[in-house]
This record gives sequence, structure tokens and C-alpha cells, in this order.
Amino acid sequence: MTETAALRTAPLRARAEIDLAALRANVRTLRALAPGAALMAVVKSDAYGHGALRCARAAVAAGAGWLGTATPEEALVLRAAGLDGVRIMCWLWTPGGPWREAIEADLDVSVSGMWALREVTEAARRAGAPARVQLKADTGLGRGGCQPGDDWAELVREALRAEADGLIRITGLWSHFACADEPGHPSIAAQLSRFREMVAYAEARGARPEVRHIANSPATLTLPETHFDLVRTGIATYGISPSPELGSPSDFGLRPVMTLSASVALVKHVPGGHGVSYGHHYTTPGETTLGLVPLGYADGIPRHASGAGPVLVGGKWRTVAGRIAMDQFVVDLGGDEPEPGAEAVLFGPGDRGEPTAEDWAQAAGTIAYEIVTRIGTRVPRVYVNEERNG
Repeated sequence: MTETAALRTAPLRARAEIDLAALRANVRTLRALAPGAALMAVVKSDAYGHGALRCARAAVAAGAGWLGTATPEEALVLRAAGLDGVRIMCWLWTPGGPWREAIEADLDVSVSGMWALREVTEAARRAGAPARVQLKADTGLGRGGCQPGDDWAELVREALRAEADGLIRITGLWSHFACADEPGHPSIAAQLSRFREMVAYAEARGARPEVRHIANSPATLTLPETHFDLVRTGIATYGISPSPELGSPSDFGLRPVMTLSASVALVKHVPGGHGVSYGHHYTTPGETTLGLVPLGYADGIPRHASGAGPVLVGGKWRTVAGRIAMDQFVVDLGGDEPEPGAEAVLFGPGDRGEPTAEDWAQAAGTIAYEIVTRIGTRVPRVYVNEERNG
């Protein structure tokens, strides 16, 4: 019996069920939205909490031609696991990073400034092989990337010189949107215009990138003019809308991949006026039953959702009663008496009436990205629908 099969049948305190058929379908849907572009499935941060290796394999099986990670260490793990027939790009570098290892693993690395270009070219000399380099432009996000003007001119000039020396190959020119999840935001058009200008500058001086890319999940879903040669889909790959203002997952033909559930650990009768959890921020309004759910902020359940987080127990929505603690929280069952071991579903696709990750995001005052990504390692990932090479 495989590890996943054993987990699927074993009684567990909690589980995050990962539907790889949904992930494959999401990748196919996203590819269809950008038919003229390749698709990069972003699997950073352990695939947004879903499990990088299993999700990467499923995405590639569904037609993703690229994988994206933040750190080089994440990318190197994928290569070491045997993901050899796919391009992998990593972009979050710090001085002294594993440049040579990345070159030898045939990764595409991002360069935003001269310090990084110097380090990668020196690593290429030591490795005796050219580095695959993508130059990142800061078109207005104000985070990573090279500033337009003199900084960009210097970076392009020196990168082309290193390419002429056989030390690097400029494989891409790219950038990232600040507000693509806010329809009509003026920064979108401004960034797109600046990206075109910075790409044109580099190409006029001899750069011949394989891919130009700026589209993230929201841009892939709603801004076809931004697709260029490659789209980078992160949260949308996992069936979550990047913004409620853009639409729900079903509006885009996407299905959430993760379902988080736990076994109710205790059901007990309490009188009215009974305080619940730390600080007694909830007091029972009358005689009732309480259910103990064995998940807490150590598992990634946001404490900010205390008193508001929704849970499906016995076919009914319940709300976290009082504070979420490190390992557990309580729901008021209103007199219902499910057996210990009954399923408490925190979020999923919503098919059974359960809450979604977006519902938890609203309860915690955050975004659904954070809800799924923060689910910790104490919660086993149980993979379903791994068949068909996914």
C-alpha cells in the first residue's frame, strides 16, 4: 500500500486532501485562456501548501511547460526528484546563493541587478557552462527587478557582454504586476507600457529572449493583452480566485484543489453562561453542546479568525466559538450531538455546502492565498486522483 493510500484509509486527526485531477483540469483551463503562450505552473512555498513535487508532476502531465519557484533551493529539490524534462525558473536570490548548482541543474535564474549578474557570470566561469538568465524589470511593483533608465541600460549592456563571452544566455525578459487583481487600476496599463518599452530597449540592443512574460494569475484570467510568450499561474493553478472582485473560481472554470478537514475530538454538554477557550471571548447563550476540533494556529489556522471562522459539522455551518488556540478550537453545536470522530470540514470546493478558503480569508481579514499556504506540516497531505500520470 502506498503512503497516500495508507493515509487515505487511516483515521487521522486532520488531513488536507489534494485533488490532483482538479489541478490537472485547472492547468488545462488556464492553458486554454492563453493559447498563444506557454504556461508556467508556480509551485513555490510547497505549491502554496499543496505539496510541490506531486503538484509539479500533475501540472506537467496537464501541459505546463515551465515550473516556477521563488528560491533556488525549491527549484533544486524538483530537479533532484527527477523533473528533468521541464524548464524550471527561480527568482528570489540573495548574495552567495547556489548559482553554480543552479547552472549545473539547468535552471533559469532571474537577475535584477548588477551584483547578481556578477555572481552568476563568475559561477558560470567556474562551472564551465553558460547560465540561463532572465532579466527582471521593475515596471512599477517596486519590489524585485531592475529600475528603468540608467540601471536597466547598464544591466542589459553587461548581460549582452556576458552573453557574447559565452557565460550566460539571456533566455527571458520579465516583470510582475502590482494590481492586476484590481480591475481597471491605472497601474496595470502603466506597467504594461513600461514593460513593452524596457523589452524593446533590450531587444534593440541585441537581446533575443526565448520568452517575455509579465502575466500572473489575475492577468492570465482577465488581461489577454498581457500574455506575451508565457503566463505564470500561481494561485489559479490550485483553483482559487486571485481576487473576489475578479470572480469566483467557478466563474473561470477552476476548482479548488485542497479540502481541509479534521475529526471532532470531543462533544460535551455545557450549561448556559459557560466560558469557552482563552479569555472567555465566547460564553454560551444557553444550554448547548460543544465540539472540539483538533486544529489550531500551529497548524496554520489563523487566530485572527477567532469567533468568525466557519466549519461544516453534521451538514451545518458552525462558527469558531471563542479563540483559536495553538492546537485546537471549539464550535458551538447548538445541542446537536455528532459522535466523536465526526468530520469537521474547514474548507473545500464548496460542493457539499462546506466553506471555502475565501470564506476563511474573509473571516480572518486576509486573502485565500494565505489560508492554503499557511497550512502546516502537522497536517498530512492526502493525494487523490493521482492516476493518468498525474
